[in-house]
Amino acid sequence: MCRNARLDFEATVSYSQNIMDDEYEKFIRRMNPPRVVIDNESCKNATVIQVDSANKHGILLEVVQILTDLNFIITKAYICSDGGWFMDVFNVTNQDGNKITEEPILDYIMKSLGPDSCFASSMRRSVGVTTGMDHTAIELIGSDRPGLLSEVSAVLTNLRCNVVNAEVWTHNTRAAAIMQVTDDETGGAIADTEKLSMIKKLLCNVLRGSNKSRGAKTLVSHGVTHTDRRLHQLMFADRDYERATGDGSADDKERPNVNVVNWQDKDYSVVTIRCKDRPKLLFDTICTLTDMQYVVFHGNVDTEGPEAYQEYCIRHVDGSPVKSDAERQRVIQCLEAAIERRVSEGLKLELCTTDRVGLLSDVTRIFRENSLTVTRAEVTTRAGKALNTFYVQDSSGYPVDTKIIESVRQTIGQTILRVKGCPEELNPVQQESPTRFLFGGHLVLIDETQEGGGVNEKLEVWRQTLESKGFRLSRSKTEYLECKFDDSSQEDGAVVRLDSQDVC
Repeated sequence: MCRNARLDFEATVSYSQNIMDDEYEKFIRRMNPPRVVIDNESCKNATVIQVDSANKHGILLEVVQILTDLNFIITKAYICSDGGWFMDVFNVTNQDGNKITEEPILDYIMKSLGPDSCFASSMRRSVGVTTGMDHTAIELIGSDRPGLLSEVSAVLTNLRCNVVNAEVWTHNTRAAAIMQVTDDETGGAIADTEKLSMIKKLLCNVLRGSNKSRGAKTLVSHGVTHTDRRLHQLMFADRDYERATGDGSADDKERPNVNVVNWQDKDYSVVTIRCKDRPKLLFDTICTLTDMQYVVFHGNVDTEGPEAYQEYCIRHVDGSPVKSDAERQRVIQCLEAAIERRVSEGLKLELCTTDRVGLLSDVTRIFRENSLTVTRAEVTTRAGKALNTFYVQDSSGYPVDTKIIESVRQTIGQTILRVKGCPEELNPVQQESPTRFLFGGHLVLIDETQEGGGVNEKLEVWRQTLESKGFRLSRSKTEYLECKFDDSSQEDGAVVRLDSQDVC
């Protein structure tokens, strides 16, 4: 009883502290309201967004996060947050490289970053979990291996859970995922505590696999997080940045060039990053520096040349620069990992079809059966439609065979699964109707009647019906399994026949 009273007291204190913090932040914002200027005139090929605000740890990440979530391409950035004031200038374009001119989007930027925004006070909560009753969030971290996503989604399907949104990353033999699932029976969050416990137990077993040297974790919650940031946090906590000696030497030319030096007269450490540009690169580096408890006082970002260049003057939150060579190496390794996690390795496949329970399980099972491993995946559901993106590689490390991809597309449906970004055009084949979505080529029919005989006649009716609908059937592979049970409870009362032959 005393323990419960103590917990209630601590919860009350925590709640009161949050209210006080929010009120204090509101007061600071009223005294120093943020100012946003959107300029489409001064730069000929980008929209310039300037944000001025009172400074606090994490505010830079929040601004970059808002711009990134709008799918803007940040081509240049100037960062200055020395002292009590924060000032950033961003040159941004849309995905097509054009200026941002749509009034609804411009209004959204002003509301999200301006005086009426809540981005400053949302910094703390964006890291944790907020209540959301329409789904259950599942966080996964474990050893990567071919077929892992297939196994995870199969477990969820067997437990009648539908994956409505998911993001899956793999890096340095580790895999992390955040999945938003719903209960098939209710269409909302999973409320059954026993079912939640079973999900955690089974998924932990799948993630652990045969690798006992590295841990596996599963967290289930009724809430939402900022998916990309949480994935960075999961993999950072899992130490995916650690590499075995000599590991990855073949890929050294492709790895980002990260350097850290100290400016003793300024008490700064200067971080420089050179790497191939890609979407969300700035978010990934700022996210990692913030989660490592470093503050960016000055920064310069330029992605308009042959490579992306980033330069940051940083200190730890305790006010000190990087203190040792070990700390310097850790900063370098963590930034390299942050950049590499989102690198899309493999062939890009896009799937669009009507959503249903088991869709992800069926698709990834077909990938696994064709020796394709998923290196990254994005699963979304909008208005009952599944819009999924997969990056796949051959599980043996060889280039993906075009014939295998075409076989997979024929199995799933060529109007459903499309290849994106393939360097060579695939040989055209006859388009398949989405109704011919026979995953794996197997159809199971269950007859619950207790009438004896007539199985072949029933199979023939099913054959004729399916063929009349345009399905191709292999009659040579059609079999039936017949089970009979007598009224007694004796074990020898069970008879199982396969195509009229007793098998037990």
